[in-house]
Amino acid sequence: MRVPLSWLREYVDLPATQTGRDVQAKLISAGLEVETVEQLGDGLKGPLVVGQVLTIEELTEFKKPIRFCTVDVGTANGTGEPQEIVCGARNFAVGDKVVVVLPGAELPGGFAISARKTYGRNSHGMICSSDELGMGDDGTKGIIVLPPETEVGKDAIELLELVDEVLDIAVTANRGDCLSIRGVARETAIAYGLPLRDPALLDVPGPNAFGHPVQVSDPLGCDRFTARTVTGLDPEARSPIWLKRRLQKVGMRPISLAVDITNYVMMELGQPLHAYDRSLVQGTIGVRRAEEGEKIVTLDGTTRTLHAEDLVITDERGPIGLAGVMGGADTEIADHDATENGGNASTDVVIEAAHFDQVAIARTARRHKLSSEASRRFERGVDPLAAAAAAQRTVDLLVLLAGGTADAGVTEVTTPSAPHTITMPADHPDSVAGVVYGRETVVRRLQEVGCDVYGQDELLVTVPSWRPDLAEINDLAEEVIRLEGYENLPSTLPKPPSGRGLTHRQRLHRRVGRALAGAGYVEAPNYPFIGEQVFDQLGLEADDPARRVVKLTNPLNDEEPALRTSLLPGLLGALRRNDGRGTHDLALFETGLVFLPRAEQRVAVALPVDRRPTDEEIATLNAALPEQPRHAAVVVAGAREQAGWWGRGRPADWADTVEAGRAVAREAGAELVVRKGQYGPWHPGRCAEFVVVADGTERVVGHAGELHPRVLKALGLPARTAAMEIDLDALEQVGGSSPQAPSISTFPVATQDVALVVDAFVPHADVEAALREGAGELLEGIRLFDVYENAEQLGDGRKSLAYALRFRAADRTLTVDEASAARDAAVALAGERTGAVLRS
Repeated sequence: MRVPLSWLREYVDLPATQTGRDVQAKLISAGLEVETVEQLGDGLKGPLVVGQVLTIEELTEFKKPIRFCTVDVGTANGTGEPQEIVCGARNFAVGDKVVVVLPGAELPGGFAISARKTYGRNSHGMICSSDELGMGDDGTKGIIVLPPETEVGKDAIELLELVDEVLDIAVTANRGDCLSIRGVARETAIAYGLPLRDPALLDVPGPNAFGHPVQVSDPLGCDRFTARTVTGLDPEARSPIWLKRRLQKVGMRPISLAVDITNYVMMELGQPLHAYDRSLVQGTIGVRRAEEGEKIVTLDGTTRTLHAEDLVITDERGPIGLAGVMGGADTEIADHDATENGGNASTDVVIEAAHFDQVAIARTARRHKLSSEASRRFERGVDPLAAAAAAQRTVDLLVLLAGGTADAGVTEVTTPSAPHTITMPADHPDSVAGVVYGRETVVRRLQEVGCDVYGQDELLVTVPSWRPDLAEINDLAEEVIRLEGYENLPSTLPKPPSGRGLTHRQRLHRRVGRALAGAGYVEAPNYPFIGEQVFDQLGLEADDPARRVVKLTNPLNDEEPALRTSLLPGLLGALRRNDGRGTHDLALFETGLVFLPRAEQRVAVALPVDRRPTDEEIATLNAALPEQPRHAAVVVAGAREQAGWWGRGRPADWADTVEAGRAVAREAGAELVVRKGQYGPWHPGRCAEFVVVADGTERVVGHAGELHPRVLKALGLPARTAAMEIDLDALEQVGGSSPQAPSISTFPVATQDVALVVDAFVPHADVEAALREGAGELLEGIRLFDVYENAEQLGDGRKSLAYALRFRAADRTLTVDEASAARDAAVALAGERTGAVLRS
């Protein structure tokens, strides 16, 4: 919400010495997030005056249209002679009043103005557009043309209110009242301890039977609807400068007088309004839910198919507006430009000021992807009692500025409702804040925000209509605390009981993250939402369990309505985005939850909030939630080691992802078996399967390797992209409860190297497993250090695997014979199981 300080001063008599920065500090102390204070006109220096175009000479010898103009600026130039100016714009004519900046002036951004020769003519100044003056969008995309009655030579800086300060406030979802000048003025008045001139305090005539007929069929969706009529509007009437400038300062574009007035009142009072051309409204105005499949053309020219939950405004033909979101094109107000285009400008209008259900408007805006200034306010909460005042304010401005006549008829359809009251102990804010405020302070602060307060020790508080966020006693306590100053709350550090800290699962999560980061991976957390089409892109089988997903009732994105069953879609999407932005050497990781639906679907129960839930209630809730194991995943592409003077570098490949899986298993203290596998997105010949053994049973906990080319093409990934995903919770279950330090032996190690020749299709994992088992207890470690293939030396379809075997005994120094015997036993078992023979 943008709030001009000059507009704010109309309702609060701020001291003249108070700047926008001072007001910002006060409002921040009161709990409003004032992000910036924009200095409008900063660096602007005159002379900047109103001029009248006397002559225009078209210069046709240049590539683009250029005009040489003489402009009457009165005595502002010191001579009274017409000012000669070269200008390229074409949206003005002889006789128009324009804004002229004279030599010696300076425009925002440090742009100094001086006389100079251009396009073969001497130009003494410049005719200005709104962009050049930092005014914002005025819809013309050209020179500012002022009303004909504007005085020549008048100071344009003062006329256009070019110097001002604008507070930009990030309004939270619960403070819809602050999406208006009225609401921010109220907060400012409280912060300074000054009275508020409430712009909503107007004399409003009561409803009668002569107003435009209105029928509300859904009182829950619309509990208040006010309709007023103004006739005889001047079709040539334009929005005055002050009105346009205020709209520009709050970030809105001036359109036409009737529309500008409704927007102005909305920004002033926070009540969205809509104006209908009365000649285009057929019969009674109605409010109802849409019929499924009904259509409406909104003011943005889009044809929208309506949902049965949409709240619509209707006449005898059908929908003429999406309630609280956007009006329809059938009853749009036509301005003076319509006359120039052969149409008829609107002279009679019906003003709508209504109060709609927050949830209904929010859902409609999201369903149609149509967020508007009106919907933003309705979904955050609008003062229902401001509707009549807003309608009256709109009528007054139309009569004043457009020469209209207010119709005597006033329509007001309301659903009776009682004000919201809360009973609160007078010392409740004290107990919440740990500060003794006292009853008088509590009552005073609540009254300042508009509450009616009665009682002594037990307070009966009636909440004001403009604060629907005050729903219970803690909301009232928060009001007292924030107005007394959050900075005045004592700072008390909690004292945790000894022996508490991170759980084993949390410590493992952190260790895994540190290990992967230390290995050169960058953490890339992703949203846990996916679309089911990604399973086809990943090449998963139709009956793959990963395709069973938990779907969201109200997803943030219609294209991703489900919770992820794998971390890979998000990580691969992050890799694709970074690669598309020019970063080609990538190594990313993520640790996070995946969501697996249970076989039996249950409905989660709502837990009580007035007490701690029982263990049974918590267990029932947990049983209804999907299983949520924690996974770890990595993706790599491009160079794993950069080339340089130190070497040629190395591209990332499947082996890096296998080693990442091993690193995760080491942190979990789990023994990981790596063997050849085949699953989903991985290339069948370059896929490793991770297995752990629990209670004598093997369990597959993950896969790693190079992704299939079809997957790379479907997802738009770089060639030879590799990935790994592993179940971290499964590793935790088979691993130790705490990391074990390696034992250090006092006896030397004996190393034996063996090179075994096997068939090319024999997996290295099978050979290694046989060597481990055959070597026995003396084997401390085994490492594959060479793979060699040569048909001439080894024969067709044969390969050589070279291993380094480390032997050590815990109680003695091994002899050469003992080490050799262990090696020979290992080779013998490998030969028996895999057909391996020693390479000669």
